[in-house]
Amino acid sequence: MADTRIEKFAHILVDYSAQIKPGDRVAIEATTAAEPLVRALYGLILERGGHPHLMLELPDQDEILFARAKDSELDFIPTFRKLAYDQFESRLRIHSATNPRALTHVDPVRQKRRQKALSPILEAQMRRGADRSFKWVTALYPTEGYAVEAEMSLQSFEDFVYRACHADEADPVAYWKKIETKQRKIIDRIEGHNQVVLNGPNVDLTLSIKGRKFMNGAGQNNMPDGEIFTGPVEDSVNGWVRFSYPAIYNGVMVEGVELTFSNGKVTKAKAEKNQSFLMEMIESDPGARYLGEFAIGTNFEIDRFSHNILFDEKLGGSFHMALGAGYPETGSKNKSMIHWDMICGMKDESEIVVDGDVVYKNGKFTF
Repeated sequence: MADTRIEKFAHILVDYSAQIKPGDRVAIEATTAAEPLVRALYGLILERGGHPHLMLELPDQDEILFARAKDSELDFIPTFRKLAYDQFESRLRIHSATNPRALTHVDPVRQKRRQKALSPILEAQMRRGADRSFKWVTALYPTEGYAVEAEMSLQSFEDFVYRACHADEADPVAYWKKIETKQRKIIDRIEGHNQVVLNGPNVDLTLSIKGRKFMNGAGQNNMPDGEIFTGPVEDSVNGWVRFSYPAIYNGVMVEGVELTFSNGKVTKAKAEKNQSFLMEMIESDPGARYLGEFAIGTNFEIDRFSHNILFDEKLGGSFHMALGAGYPETGSKNKSMIHWDMICGMKDESEIVVDGDVVYKNGKFTF
């Protein structure tokens, strides 16, 4: 029996997140493991008058690439993907890995090389996404591999995913619009100020948000969602943070990451596990040592760490920061070939102070 939540999930992504209109060219990025959702998306985009383009990959395609590609092949920019990001009106990326840790043992130098080749694609996404000329949306199709990472059965993980996206409800769009309104009130209290101070067992940081815009993460680019975020003033970050959750990038889990900032730049970095990968990534380019994003997670319905950044960065009671490329619509000027989100819990003896006012304490806003 078909899972009716898949069809509803497709409606959320097409009609609410991407808002597909007649004539929109839409790239659908997924592995073949996500076939049920891809079928639903393909048919629905056609019904809306759009032009879906399937950009499917094998579940182990990246493994094959890194195992067999020469350096020149790692340096190659994917032709059709680059064209889509430069010219299309939308892309729907459906994370659907069957082995999320497949690249754990790949040489970090080769991973960095591939990341550099893909950087023009990330740049186009950031630049065109800022004015919504490119409506990019990232979501996830539940696979056995993701379920194992989350330490759940496949059925339980499916329930977790669809519940977090509210695809199991009669009117999920109404829910996400309510979240947008609620988060707008939070943004109105914070935006327009200057100094942000974060204090707690795992953080002692200051940064500036002067002249920067906070974005309201309510399902337009990510599904599920639930965050407010901005790009901090690039040279304003000072202090120290120990990320209380593993930092995962390209399927590699880096545990116990600690960063020290001086005038915006990471001057000291260490990790308990996969230190070499951490160092290789932050040496990707000059912008990789600076922050492109500061964000606060607001989604308390995501009630566990799942080892998947799409969900985990939204955890209520946490903040996260991204090394590397910033979102131009926030005012961020930082450019990099990477965008690496790292998460820190704030539920215990922690606070966020904005221009002298405590706005967030022990995982919750004070207003």
